[in-house]
Amino acid sequence: MTLLQRPTISIGEAVASLLRDGMPVRFTAYDGSSAGPEDAEFGLHLVNERGLRYLLTAPGDLGMARAYVAGDLELIGVHPGDPYDAMVLLMNHLRFRKPTAAEALHLVRGLGLGNLLRPPPPPPEEHLPRWRRAVEGLRHSMARDAEAIHHHYDVSNAFYEMVLGPSMAYTCAVFPTEDATLEEAQFEKFDLVCRKLALQPGQRLLDVGCGWGGMVMHAAKHYGVKALGVTLSREQAEWAKRAIDDAGLSDLAEVRHLDYRDVLEEDFDAVSSIGMTEHVGVKNYPAYFEFLRSRLRPGGRLLNHCITRPHNRPTDTGAFIDRYAFPDGELTGSGTIVTAAQNAGLEVMHAENFRPHYAMTLREWCRNLEENWDACVAEVGEGTARVWGLYMAGSRIGFERNEIQLHHVLATRTADDGTSGYPIRHDF
Repeated sequence: MTLLQRPTISIGEAVASLLRDGMPVRFTAYDGSSAGPEDAEFGLHLVNERGLRYLLTAPGDLGMARAYVAGDLELIGVHPGDPYDAMVLLMNHLRFRKPTAAEALHLVRGLGLGNLLRPPPPPPEEHLPRWRRAVEGLRHSMARDAEAIHHHYDVSNAFYEMVLGPSMAYTCAVFPTEDATLEEAQFEKFDLVCRKLALQPGQRLLDVGCGWGGMVMHAAKHYGVKALGVTLSREQAEWAKRAIDDAGLSDLAEVRHLDYRDVLEEDFDAVSSIGMTEHVGVKNYPAYFEFLRSRLRPGGRLLNHCITRPHNRPTDTGAFIDRYAFPDGELTGSGTIVTAAQNAGLEVMHAENFRPHYAMTLREWCRNLEENWDACVAEVGEGTARVWGLYMAGSRIGFERNEIQLHHVLATRTADDGTSGYPIRHDF
């Protein structure tokens, strides 16, 4: 008897009927049905009707993410802190085909959908809040940027300490060797930025989007630089101020809870922008780089470190990341970064891609989340912890597959007479 002839079908049968290449994992559902090989390494279990409603009313990644974050879709055989292995398999082999009109009608009737086609409320971890709806036309205004940063970074300092480790660096590390630890790699990242900026004792550094102050503390401690960091995250700023005091660096390092556009000081010897451009918005690149140039003295250097695409077409981050992890994030290629910097009057001297390093960084963050899972869940709740495991493992895959990259772009504010202060050859 064919699919179209049968009066009712199970959830397992419905799922299997829509897969082009067969089920790569073991699928089970709350109605007792199943599909896929019984000896599969990984499994998917649909826990309840709400999970099915998520899948049906938001087809694709968003529906699966909603069901997973809510606990209505379980990944079997993999830890939720690091679902990387299962995600690779699913991304490689889970291929849904579009049903014909007759099949779609049969699936609706056979599953007895009725109210299943009414979307349930999204999990509380999903944010398309009132402030975004109210100011949708004001994307990247100061108020909206502050709310977006609050959502992404003010999760919990204790949570970030467990996931990021002692460095509290939530940006791509630079691994000096394949077997370097995460802390060694984060030290090397900050040190490489300092070397590229040619920092010297007594100079002044501005670090925009400074996070928990890792760059300003490194520059102050190891290079004798007077460093100012600014962040829109109040929790980051408070944590950084305590860390600076504890390290005895308050005479050189300072972090302010401030929008970078409100920095009044000028004539900095160097500006570092590490993981900041992703929040700015592509259309705002010209104004961003013009502002950073205006903070530099003639001959001063800028190092921009940011996630990029392997092409130069403006691209958002996708529904899951935008709603759960990275509101208003925008990515484009390094060529767009270079163009914006040049058009702002900066002389671009060097660009470098660290794509494999970010995949390795995310691997270590997922490992930390898995090892500290119970404490992380106690701190932020299981839904948020699941979001971060999914987000970081998925991002790792994106870097490994060259869907996203990480670039350094080094530039100078060359003086009117052509003096750049840049050596004839660089040696970082």
